[in-house]
Order: sequence, then C-alpha cells, then structure tokens
Amino acid sequence: MEAFISTSIGMVLLFALVLWMLWWKGVALWRAAHREEKKWFVALLIFNTLSVLEILYVFVFSKQKENKEPQK
Repeated sequence: MEAFISTSIGMVLLFALVLWMLWWKGVALWRAAHREEKKWFVALLIFNTLSVLEILYVFVFSKQKENKEPQK
C-alpha cells in the first residue's frame, strides 16, 4: 500500500511538471512564431530545459525588441 501511495504522488508530480513545461513551451513558441524569430523558435522547439529557457525568452529576450518591428 505504501509503495502505491508514493507511486501515485510521483505520477501526480510528474503530470504537474509536464503540464508546467507544455504551458511555457507553448507560450514561448507562440511568441517566437508571432514575432517571426525563427532561430528562437527552433531553439525553443529542440532544447528541453524544464521551461527555464522558455521563461527567460518570454520575460527577458522577447521584451528587448518590443517596440521594434520583427525581422524577416
């Protein structure tokens, strides 16, 4: 019974972590695509960093060029 409980808690935590990562990856990919930043889009799509790279992109890197037109 004790092993079942710890396995259940582990599965819930794993599910929560996957949802966390999918949310941030989706937001970052959407923003990179919307801003036509192909290099960022590919980097965010390929590298899995537990959402650290995605969060940095959303709050730091995508804000730096907020007032400029997207590069083509």
